[in-house]
Amino acid sequence: MAEAALFDTFARTPLRFERGEGVWLVTENGERYLDFAAGIAVNSLGHAHPHLVEALKAQAEKVWHTSNLYEVPGQERLSRRLVDNSFADKVFFTNSGAEALECAIKTARRYQYVKGHPERFHIITFEGAFHGRTLATIAAGGQAKYLEGFGPKVEGFDQVPFCDLEALKAAVGDNTAAILIEPIQGEGGIRPVPKEFLQALRQICEDEGILLIFDEVQCGVGRTGKLFAYEWTGVAPDIMALAKGIGGGFPLGACLATAEAASGMTAGTHGTTYGGNPLAMAVGNAVLDVMLDEAFLENVRDVALVFRQGLAGLKDRFPGVIEEIRGEGLILGIKARVPAGELVGAMRSEHMLAVPAGDNVVRLLPPLTVTAEEAREGLRRIEKAAEKLVANDLKKTA
Repeated sequence: MAEAALFDTFARTPLRFERGEGVWLVTENGERYLDFAAGIAVNSLGHAHPHLVEALKAQAEKVWHTSNLYEVPGQERLSRRLVDNSFADKVFFTNSGAEALECAIKTARRYQYVKGHPERFHIITFEGAFHGRTLATIAAGGQAKYLEGFGPKVEGFDQVPFCDLEALKAAVGDNTAAILIEPIQGEGGIRPVPKEFLQALRQICEDEGILLIFDEVQCGVGRTGKLFAYEWTGVAPDIMALAKGIGGGFPLGACLATAEAASGMTAGTHGTTYGGNPLAMAVGNAVLDVMLDEAFLENVRDVALVFRQGLAGLKDRFPGVIEEIRGEGLILGIKARVPAGELVGAMRSEHMLAVPAGDNVVRLLPPLTVTAEEAREGLRRIEKAAEKLVANDLKKTA
């Protein structure tokens, strides 16, 4: 076979999926996999959800793209629904989470600029964070493995240890524009930020005249059992980045902000060619058609409880494999005592998909449409994977 014509930037698993049905993916040769990766928290309503399929097909027969030179009715509807169900007053649509974070960073810096503080352009971030792959967002994340080889780190990001309040206070200075944090770190290992810490951040921002930015690209849009993760905390940000689940599989992101925080983003200060095009808006509105039903989020919470309790039981049964269960709702993580990649591989041998993360964690991110019985099927497959790892360990020590 000829060498692939793709960049060598992904270490791909040799699986080729042809179609999907709900929480299942089917390979070209007909093998069925239980998908608890969901495209890394993207396929929020599973695969081939009928309402999303119909919305996309109907819009595809009308108009795909017009650009933001003209009004886009779908943007007006989706932005109004996001505003009506969040802290925000304004929305900017993007194609991805990294673009949503870029918009959030620019919004915060521009806010300080128009308020007469151009020196305030630094953003405080936290160790273990992941905010995207652009030059600015890898600087915000601060992880050496993503920064290496791309020239000087973009200026203006000051990183402090995860949830270290004293270090944070020491980092706030005359050049600070905002604090950026994931309410639950995803790539960092499914690490929820304590409510009390977020409350302290909110107070510091009020006292210092700086903005609070939440990155809910992975943990937002229903994944915790509420529409947004911040709703559990009683702390609202000034700016929030969304993506992944908001498009249900279609590339879509959004930057939400209060009117005050967005006051500097006037005509010409920011833009996008594809962001918010009619196809994306049709799908985004279809996702909200489903998610804004309170019964939907109640079911997410109910199934999450079943799944979390089952994982706790597996932790007790396999202490040599599972150290800790982390997360909220259906953004859950298994901190493993074996290499996380080995556990992911053992699960894949049981035809179940999961995602590795930092801190030796395996992420479990099933579609939010998962049923209690499908969650139990996932638990059975994780159990078999753990049994295999224990058996292999016994063979090695025999």
